[in-house]
Amino acid sequence: MSEFCTAEKSGLLMRSHLRRSATIALLGLAACGGSGSSHSTPPPATTLHAVVLGANDLGMHCMDREYSIFSILPPFNVVRAQVVLQTQSSKPVLLDDSQVEVVYQAVADPKGSRNSTSLGKTDFWSHANALFGATLAPGEGLTGLFMPADAPVPGPQALTFDAPTRSWIARGIPITPVDDASQVNAFPTLRLVARDKLTHNTVAFLDVVVPVAQETDCSNCHATGSLAATDPQIMWSNDSDLERQTKQNVLRLHDARSATALVGAEPVLCAGCHYSAALDLSGVGPQGSQVGHATMSAAMHAFHGKQLDVQGHPVFPPGGDVFATCYQCHPGAVTQCLRGAMTNGSVVCANCHGDMLSVGGETPLLAGGSLDGSHDGLARRPWTDLPRCQSCHTGDALSHLTGANLVAAPDGIRLRQAYRVNDASASPLLATNKRFAENTDTLYRFSYGHGGLACEDCHGSTHAEWPNANPLANDNLTATELQGHAGVLSECRTCHPTGTLPSHTLLGPHGMHVVNDSRFFDGGHASLYEQNPSACKACHGPNLSGSVLSRASADRTFNTEEGTHKVKKGAQVSCSLCHSKP
Repeated sequence: MSEFCTAEKSGLLMRSHLRRSATIALLGLAACGGSGSSHSTPPPATTLHAVVLGANDLGMHCMDREYSIFSILPPFNVVRAQVVLQTQSSKPVLLDDSQVEVVYQAVADPKGSRNSTSLGKTDFWSHANALFGATLAPGEGLTGLFMPADAPVPGPQALTFDAPTRSWIARGIPITPVDDASQVNAFPTLRLVARDKLTHNTVAFLDVVVPVAQETDCSNCHATGSLAATDPQIMWSNDSDLERQTKQNVLRLHDARSATALVGAEPVLCAGCHYSAALDLSGVGPQGSQVGHATMSAAMHAFHGKQLDVQGHPVFPPGGDVFATCYQCHPGAVTQCLRGAMTNGSVVCANCHGDMLSVGGETPLLAGGSLDGSHDGLARRPWTDLPRCQSCHTGDALSHLTGANLVAAPDGIRLRQAYRVNDASASPLLATNKRFAENTDTLYRFSYGHGGLACEDCHGSTHAEWPNANPLANDNLTATELQGHAGVLSECRTCHPTGTLPSHTLLGPHGMHVVNDSRFFDGGHASLYEQNPSACKACHGPNLSGSVLSRASADRTFNTEEGTHKVKKGAQVSCSLCHSKP
């Protein structure tokens, strides 16, 4: 589909609450005669609608507050996008780079916070060469990307098309958590804009959160006079800047305990010796000084998980709350790494990842615990052997994991812990019913499903899956722009024009029927039940009284021959809502 039909271009289409769709006439599609077709005379102009879907790959990226002493992570953010062409005569089509280009640009969030530049907000560029061996232009990230105002040609910046996934990716945006008014905002927004490849006119756009935090903190233990900085034989730092003081103390303690010579070699890249997959952009594995040393994750989690305080208690108590464990170091008490749907369900980090020693790989993984099976019986691989969606979302109302040593959620369908009780390795469970499973041997953030869409397109970023309970949170912007309300994308009309889907299909995501379609609840659902009662019971419950899987995602009004019925958001839809059970 390399050609475009000749067509009139119309202006931006503003729907009542959808700020993301513009009209465009795209050529070379089925409506114009098919891929690569030629015409002696141009076919009639056809006005079509497109939608941008996208998300940041993680609910939170971290970067150092300063880089002069040592560095754990650089400014580095990843955003992915897909562009869906809506059609009236066929299924929606994922567009490619022969038809559109996708760029990111700065945009103010609803509170007026705008983040267009990173220069002057971090000392990263003063130390990038020494730390990463990278000669970067001011404002240039490690992969060559810029914030829009810092680029050699300021303005929108291009994402790169990935043909296998039909996605556009910006890998390594050097965004910081400081906006253009010098205010801290860990949840800045960028606008993803799809443009006609030939005319560069806007096709559609979407605002996404690009989260980043500098709250990674070692001062609880390593500030001078604190638990890990009291040895009188070591000259502790008296730097007036707490961040610098803490980092200097870490290097001095490391030298004293490990016979290294880090003091005087600043700035130090921790991953220079302790391999970090997050910084292995080529995926080559441990190299040079990294060989034979613990990974960064093991050096941090396994080592610190064994440390005791002056009373002999673990510094990171097993079973402790998130503030006594993960949020001592990770963002955090202010900037929460974990938020959104999991937090709404009272799930904390340990429910999925286990305790410090589990994360550090102290106990070998059980069968099925590694992502692809290759490391079962070995230590977990950081950034690879991670919890899965299917570990807690193990099936539906008719078929899901049950048995000993499982932590069931109150709804009786889902689990609240991704591994079995007393499993010190926290090996992720694998579901038999794969209704909610990721792609085989693939993490959620790299998985694709319905129509080739990324799972994160519809559910949101890892650790920040929609919705955020705070209605004003920037996390909710994307879903609200797309479908008019926060939460997982559930409105079929987001991609499918009204009336273009069969009234009784079960080919939606995870086997869903059409949603908020009068044809379905005024006859279509009856046909489905008659054909396959179990398909209905899988979500609406064995006795059709509703379940957590049949909750309304928004306030609904149903007009049927039995009358008008109103359903509040979150209510479990059952047959008895409108009539007696079959």
